[in-house]
Amino acid sequence: MISVDNLAVEFSGHTLFSEVSFTINENDKIALMGKNGAGKSTMMKIIAGVQKATGGNVRTPKDAIIAYLPQQLLTEDNTTVFEEASKAFSHVFAMRDEMEGLNKQLETRADYESDAYMKLIERVADLGETFYALEDVNYDAEVEKALKGLGFKQSDFMRQTNEFSGGWRMRIELAKILLQKPDLILLDEPTNHIDIESVIWLEDFLVNKANAVVVISHDKAFIDNITNRTIEVAMGRIYDYKANYSHYLQLREERRAHQLKAYQEQQKIIADNMAFIERFKGTYSKTNQVSSRVRMLEKLEIIEIDDVDTSALKLRFPPTNRSGDYPVTVKDVSKSYGEHTVFQNANMSIARGEKVCFVGRNGEGKSTMIKAILGEIEVDGSCSLGHNVKVGYFAQNQAALLDESLTVFQTVDEVAKGDVRTQIKNILGRFMFKGDDIDKKVSVLSGGEKTRLAMVKLLLEPVNLLILDEPTNHLDLKSKDVLKEALASFDGTLILVSHDRDFLQGLSKKVFEFKDQRVIEHFETIDDFLVRNRIESLKAIDL
Repeated sequence: MISVDNLAVEFSGHTLFSEVSFTINENDKIALMGKNGAGKSTMMKIIAGVQKATGGNVRTPKDAIIAYLPQQLLTEDNTTVFEEASKAFSHVFAMRDEMEGLNKQLETRADYESDAYMKLIERVADLGETFYALEDVNYDAEVEKALKGLGFKQSDFMRQTNEFSGGWRMRIELAKILLQKPDLILLDEPTNHIDIESVIWLEDFLVNKANAVVVISHDKAFIDNITNRTIEVAMGRIYDYKANYSHYLQLREERRAHQLKAYQEQQKIIADNMAFIERFKGTYSKTNQVSSRVRMLEKLEIIEIDDVDTSALKLRFPPTNRSGDYPVTVKDVSKSYGEHTVFQNANMSIARGEKVCFVGRNGEGKSTMIKAILGEIEVDGSCSLGHNVKVGYFAQNQAALLDESLTVFQTVDEVAKGDVRTQIKNILGRFMFKGDDIDKKVSVLSGGEKTRLAMVKLLLEPVNLLILDEPTNHLDLKSKDVLKEALASFDGTLILVSHDRDFLQGLSKKVFEFKDQRVIEHFETIDDFLVRNRIESLKAIDL
């Protein structure tokens, strides 16, 4: 059991949270929820031991192993896949190397009576007791088993980690976690940048093989599937629910209703006492009663109501001209890089108004096909856009294309047309740009903030073919809901690449699967596709 006791964090006089206490029990699967900026990632880093708290502490059993997977992967670019995964046993290798070094010293030293020699003997004894008590393990074999279980081929083991996509680098980190057999796994946005198959494997591993887990995620389906407890960070404190995310939302609404009722009752008490004080403050016979009520009001702790966004902003794409019957046509298209074939003889016809999604493992060619459709790369075969097609494209690196000399407000204002211009501040607010944020220069924004701003800009441009490549990374649940509602009402043609199953639900009725150098067309929803493939996929990648 890991205990968090009276944790507090302050930044420049601002209290992020205080007096936070909870325990993490064996086999707890906890979703750490809250608004952006509430302190979720900070709290996770403190539990992981990579950041210090202003006050309080985290008590961990002596031999407990905590594995932490941050939003930004720590994989080095100058190591091979096998070397990086082997770092799971770095503590064992360090003990072995130290033991060898100490034993060599004992062989050459002759100062048997010195204090330094006795300390050396003590260190060898202590270290040996720990080292030789370890289970006799073939570490190379364990690393090989873990990597193969996660989908790596033997030929991948000696490749540099920088040759792999974000999803595969995530699997390397997961292999390290698996090999450590941790008592607690901490995951900060683990589903960003990984494909659906990776997410399905991760769910299965966390539910069936992991011990305690704490996860931060904006993927509603993912956290619903793996968690049995939700800890919400709100207004500097926490609320602990023994429920998964969907049930927690219901309980939170009930909590807010109780807060509102208590707040209203308290405000009535305050008003009554203020009226009494005002009426009798100059009356001698009431002096003690007036003083008593003044002191009572001074000591009264005002009830706070959770800040819940109840605005009903509906965002629709601006109208544009009608496109031809088939905005996208792909005929016998193949693409290779050197000896590596991405896909071959691919065909697809996407009709006007159709909403389709591209799915498949990272590296199978989804983004490559988008670049081929847009004419950004040369391919064998033909890709053509239909008559009168106006494309809106959101790439994974879209943030890099923003004009950094403009402010947040100016970036959106230059594309907004008509009545929507009066809603710019509200729209930016739903995408987490509030108050003074709208006057910030794009150049000072974080990567996540730039991504969200690029999405807002795209939503306001008149297009009839929309291509979105992983649009939900860095979007919180409310922002994703706004985007999903806008896409559902979009009357143009949509091509969507996403690993977020909850986001994909209801948006498309056709799936193009990228697999084994082929592009396979399925006339079914993403739910039907996943149900049909889930068991087979899990068996293929199970350990």
